[in-house]
Amino acid sequence: MNTQHRWGALTVSPTFWSFVEDNLLPDLSLTSDEFWAGLETLVSNLGPKNRALLLKREDLQKRIDVWASAQNGGSVEFSEQKKFLSDIGYLVPMGAPFSIETQNVDPEISSIAGPQLVVPVMNARFALNAANARWRSLYDAVYGTDVVGHPEQGSGYDTKHGEKVVAWVSEFLDQAVPLVSGNHADVVAYSLVEGVFTARVADKDVGLKDPNGFVGTRNDQGQTGYVLRHNGLHLELLIDASHPIGKTSQSGLCDVILESALTAIHDCEDSVAAVDAADKVLAYTNWLGLMRGDLVESFEKNGATITRSLETDRDIVAADGSLITLPGRTVALVRNVGHLMTTDAVLYEGVEIPEGILDALVTVTCALHDLGKSTGLRNSRTGSVYIVKPKMHGPEEVAFADTLFASVETILGLAPNTIKIGVMDEERRTSANLSECIRQVKGRIAFINTGFLDRTGDEIHTWMSLGPVIPKEQMRSAAWISAYEDGNVDAGLATGMMGKGQIGKGMWARPDDMADMLLEKIGHPLSGANTAWVPSPTAATLHATHYHRVDVPTRMEELRSRTPASLEALLTPPVMQNARPDADAIQMQIDNNCQSILGYVVRWVNQGVGCSKVPDIHDVALMEDRATLRISSQLLANWLIHGVISEAAVDESLKKMALKVDAQNSGDPTYSPMSPKFDGQAFAAARDLILQGATQPSGYTEPLLHAYRKKVKQCQGN
Repeated sequence: MNTQHRWGALTVSPTFWSFVEDNLLPDLSLTSDEFWAGLETLVSNLGPKNRALLLKREDLQKRIDVWASAQNGGSVEFSEQKKFLSDIGYLVPMGAPFSIETQNVDPEISSIAGPQLVVPVMNARFALNAANARWRSLYDAVYGTDVVGHPEQGSGYDTKHGEKVVAWVSEFLDQAVPLVSGNHADVVAYSLVEGVFTARVADKDVGLKDPNGFVGTRNDQGQTGYVLRHNGLHLELLIDASHPIGKTSQSGLCDVILESALTAIHDCEDSVAAVDAADKVLAYTNWLGLMRGDLVESFEKNGATITRSLETDRDIVAADGSLITLPGRTVALVRNVGHLMTTDAVLYEGVEIPEGILDALVTVTCALHDLGKSTGLRNSRTGSVYIVKPKMHGPEEVAFADTLFASVETILGLAPNTIKIGVMDEERRTSANLSECIRQVKGRIAFINTGFLDRTGDEIHTWMSLGPVIPKEQMRSAAWISAYEDGNVDAGLATGMMGKGQIGKGMWARPDDMADMLLEKIGHPLSGANTAWVPSPTAATLHATHYHRVDVPTRMEELRSRTPASLEALLTPPVMQNARPDADAIQMQIDNNCQSILGYVVRWVNQGVGCSKVPDIHDVALMEDRATLRISSQLLANWLIHGVISEAAVDESLKKMALKVDAQNSGDPTYSPMSPKFDGQAFAAARDLILQGATQPSGYTEPLLHAYRKKVKQCQGN
């Protein structure tokens, strides 16, 4: 029976009702009446404010559009822009200096620098992979990627490639955990001598340059592990002379296990396609499994059934014989949706409720299962719940999130500021007022980061009426982007986040290009960020080496005295100041962006895939989510309204690129081609994202994607 359930003014879908009553609430002291009454109170009290904030966004954008249209061909004086934005309340006055007051933050977030995974929580297998990405083989990460080239093709182990891997890892060890003398490549034996970690090099026993770097030993299935620590991160030298790799090493070293991803964001937002109650329940169910510690997923691989569950903690025996327990899993954060969208999982007086309000109550209620533990698989050992909140515009919206979380704490009987917030600095009004945004949540903030992709989408949408923007490939060298990236770190350091929370940087988008990642992504810890996003557990292991090479706290101290990033640069519009591109360059931009849009949208709308590796026009696999889609659709929408391109040119390119995208997906038996009729929901969605892009709220893609995905699900009977 699909009978709707009613509680007061709430009408609840049967799918969501069943999840709450049968899965979420059992084993909690929270009663059914308390939960539903709390939800009704939240929606009744905060729903109107949520809607008012969205209306303010629209009003500010309309005022900016009018002002921008009156400018002289896109030329904007900073002083005039600053006065205008201040007059309309877009820019707020800077208050007195302050420091955040956040307490009870797990060290993986507050004080240890390391990689962060972002994973769609609707996929249980991916969620488990992310949770278990804490400890990973460095040998495997280097061997299986392009870091030292690729092995010879074939089914067997490539010995020559393996030797390159061992040499690369040995050089890394010499940098991260150097010996008093000699190199790790020359070690003939590792051992403990009277409780001191010792390496035998050229008939001489030597210790670590940093004797405090030895933590203890671990035995696992006959293998001995020497656990070391550097820059707060652990690594393990695994010794087994009988192992196929250990046999080739004079010391018996068969692997180096790195503490890799420290944290993982389990995403309910940009990387998922959650459009209805059934989708939301799937996301909530997986998050609940992570919080209870019982999430399990079985799948077929190479003809065998594999069952994956959460890793246990790791017991280490210290030199004095005492037992040390190291966490076996990443610390999980959950990204709720922003303030914009509503959900049909629950209606209030017949109207869909704000999805962000539902996310807040449900994801924290799930976390009650973790907060109630004193043993077993725990997520937060300090009694906190970590919610990343995206797409907030300015201090007033951040303050609203603080009110929402405080209300949830009251409903659930939690101490104030149990819920920690991560503020995604990805909207222009937030980055222009970041310190004041942080002030609004100074008692609970534990995370800020930059999101270049969404931030670029909002930059384009903000200046939609000013003039044609530069191509997206030029955005990384635009004046505003350096000020944005530096300003985020400046604000985090100035408000005392060092030692209390994460200052993060964005995603590496090319998951198959790990050699390039190692060359480029070291820039993130050098920038003063103590975490940065990676697309896979393997990438986390490789990126972890950067945090051994860079002492991030020292780097933060160095940056604290620099001149803060320029507000003038941050507010510089990325519009074309010189001649427009020639016809060939314009056509290339149309084709590149249309292909990118179609490649992502066709999987989102037809298959419900919110994030995946999508081949670009050159068949290079890129990690795509709604943020990348936002850029491409907003750029073409901008060029349309300024006459750089025509609707006919867009239609022609969409059809041409649909053929390419169909060919790129020809090996997927579940794929539905867009050609030759071009009359499906995915093709229509891609077209509307461009043609209606200028009028979409903040340039977001969710409203159109959700509408078209729902149509497909209805046709499929889901």
